[in-house]
Amino acid sequence: MRSMRRRSVLRLPFLAAGGTAVMTLSGCGEYGNVAPVPISDAGSGADLPDVRRVTYGEDASQFADLHLPDASIGDPRGVVVVIHGGFWSSRYDLSLGTPLAVSLAEQGWAAWNLEYRRVGGGGGAPATFDDVAAGIDALAEAGLPPSTLETVVTLGHSAGGHLAVWAAGRGRYGWADRVRLTHAISQAGVLDLVAGARLGGGAVSALLGHAPSSADERYDPAQQVPLDIPVWCVHARDDVLVPLEQSVDYVARATAAGAQAELIEVEGDHFVVIDPGSRAWRQTLDLLDTIDGG
Repeated sequence: MRSMRRRSVLRLPFLAAGGTAVMTLSGCGEYGNVAPVPISDAGSGADLPDVRRVTYGEDASQFADLHLPDASIGDPRGVVVVIHGGFWSSRYDLSLGTPLAVSLAEQGWAAWNLEYRRVGGGGGAPATFDDVAAGIDALAEAGLPPSTLETVVTLGHSAGGHLAVWAAGRGRYGWADRVRLTHAISQAGVLDLVAGARLGGGAVSALLGHAPSSADERYDPAQQVPLDIPVWCVHARDDVLVPLEQSVDYVARATAAGAQAELIEVEGDHFVVIDPGSRAWRQTLDLLDTIDGG
């Protein structure tokens, strides 16, 4: 049985809530079969045992839920930063990542389930990117053992996959990167913004505030290769929301540029990769085992 520890809220140095506002996302409809989650329910993860809510700014979306493994196992194996998807829209929140964070903690990882400002709620470029960068750096003040921060992996689904890979190169483009990433895992990520311009009813344009182009290198993982950390792209063959080609093409481009990138094709649809009971999730956990030897 997991130990029951008192939950707490930590407040970290204020991150300005400024940034370019972007119009509300339209024309997207439901995110597959996942209904929008009311923001009032976004804190459900903080009601779980062994979870601490950490704020990194004053906006209601600037926080993360830190899921910790049972203290009896010793220090966590490392940190996995869980970045949820939802086409960067404020209709969806970190509750999409909570089941993964719970599973990761059960496997001995500290899971940092990150919330951030999204389109329709003060997000868009650059605010969404500001928050992801600051939210990752907030790990330095989260009270984790120093050894835990020696392995920091981003794990993101769909739009979160885009942000997970983007974060690995954020320091090149003027964002602080106090907490350096060691690995990135994209789960059906939108890794080429230009090629993904029509996905989600124009979600990329809503994120950027304009149609994506070659001038958007600072936001677009496909234009940022090579990265200096390994990237795994886990993607289902039957994904109709974010096509497999997004991962296939990213890996081809990255490896051609000399980067370490690998495609892991799995069976299922867009959401199988975030189903903790699926074989695809087991494969992702196996990937994480290779990082520290399991």
